Amino acid sequence: MKTLLIVYHTLTGGTLQMARAAAAGGAREPDVAVRLTIAAAAGPAELREASGYLFACSENLAAMSGLMKDFFDRSYYPVLEELQARPYATLVCAGSDGSNAARQIERIATGWRLNAIAPPLIVCTHAQTPEDILKPKTISAEDLARCEELGATLAAGLALGIY
Repeated sequence: MKTLLIVYHTLTGGTLQMARAAAAGGAREPDVAVRLTIAAAAGPAELREASGYLFACSENLAAMSGLMKDFFDRSYYPVLEELQARPYATLVCAGSDGSNAARQIERIATGWRLNAIAPPLIVCTHAQTPEDILKPKTISAEDLARCEELGATLAAGLALGIY
């Protein structure tokens, strides 16, 4: 059975909502196991065991979240020559932009020679004040549906052997 690994980090809950929606979409595919793992608990072993990946994080100070960066730092070299051609997608929860976090993940995925199956899915919460940035997030049903569809697409492609 193929496995879709969803690695996420969240501080205010928005990214977790997005990752759970993607996991629900992936779970529609009976021939793919979906594994939702927080970045601090994920590493090379989880990457090796998976057939495809969905990386989900917030953008903090115009960069991917620190614990997501930590996951990549701990995992990059141990699996450098082992993941070629596996599919991936990215979810970013951002206050206003999100493109730099997505770009950072893309650069890492390029080094691993992963294949992006879709453009990064960025959800902007429009949180701009310190209070809004730090408060728990609620992701809209429309945005969660987009996340769910991305998870379903990735899982279906894995099941069909498209990627």
